[in-house]
Amino acid sequence: MKIDLTETTSSKINQALVSARRAIGTPAIGMVLTLVIVTDEENAYDALKSAGDASREHPSRIIAVIKRVSRSPRARRDARLDAEVRVGSDAGTGETVVLRLHGELANHAQSVVLPLLLPDAPVVVWWPDDAPADAAKDPLGALAQRRITDGYSAERPLDELAVRAATYSPGDTDLSWTRITPWRSMLAAALDQQPAEVIGATVEGESDNPSCELLAMWLADRLGVPVERTYSGGPGLTAVRMETKNGVIVLDRADGSLATLSMHGQPDRAVALKRRDTAELLAEELRRLDPDNTYESAVKFGVAKLHAGGEVEAAAVAEKKSAEAEQQAPAAKKAPTKKAAAK
Repeated sequence: MKIDLTETTSSKINQALVSARRAIGTPAIGMVLTLVIVTDEENAYDALKSAGDASREHPSRIIAVIKRVSRSPRARRDARLDAEVRVGSDAGTGETVVLRLHGELANHAQSVVLPLLLPDAPVVVWWPDDAPADAAKDPLGALAQRRITDGYSAERPLDELAVRAATYSPGDTDLSWTRITPWRSMLAAALDQQPAEVIGATVEGESDNPSCELLAMWLADRLGVPVERTYSGGPGLTAVRMETKNGVIVLDRADGSLATLSMHGQPDRAVALKRRDTAELLAEELRRLDPDNTYESAVKFGVAKLHAGGEVEAAAVAEKKSAEAEQQAPAAKKAPTKKAAAK
């Protein structure tokens, strides 16, 4: 069921929600949270579809906030709120409210959203794209217990990681981190099966892919070893290699779907590591509403520190080779040639 409201208010939207629930015979509210999506018209359809699919696991009230850009100065001064209410099969297993904010009202979205939040239920805010620099200090982000961004959609994903590290607050997370959950689980399980000291690692994947950088930073932070970041044509993450004293552990995924796990002394195994869609990633993040300390530690490790570590290691290797060459040079000078020995 859909209800369109033009030049409306938050109270009228709440009345429309109650009337819609009664009309379809579901007056009781069984939703567990409020999911606020801050997006634009271009990305609204995909974001709402992903949120609707995720609501089958987490019944929720979905509020999409779309700020409409006004072209003329007069239109920018006018404030208008249009809304679309969806209940029933049109809204997954919960309710959906699409808010379009015009003019000056676009700068005060929190005043419109606040009366529409479910009482005594957690609030999650998701920016599918164009997230604010400091999500926790954003007026809408300040209403939420969890704030979800996506560095993959940023114009400069690696710079976005630096911003997330500098402005991190408990409750922040990023879908770039969620994408590597199966990789982290598989690598941790491999080390449990073959407990050995890790002396180095390599993460291979697309350039400018924040998930690859986050996985490399997680390994460097947790293992305390140098991690090299190499590049491939993708898709996404393609391989991780961990050097241990018992041999090499390799998790290789060339096609974006099926991976091969190789360990010393064991036969190669095929493992499912398909690339997940946004609805699956969002559903995973909605399962937990407490701060993700592991993400905090990994993102604060820093991309600069990760690459600086690789440069230091490369310099150390070059210095070692240079020293070995210098040691061999005097010996070569002292050793008589065959011609000199004949004389």
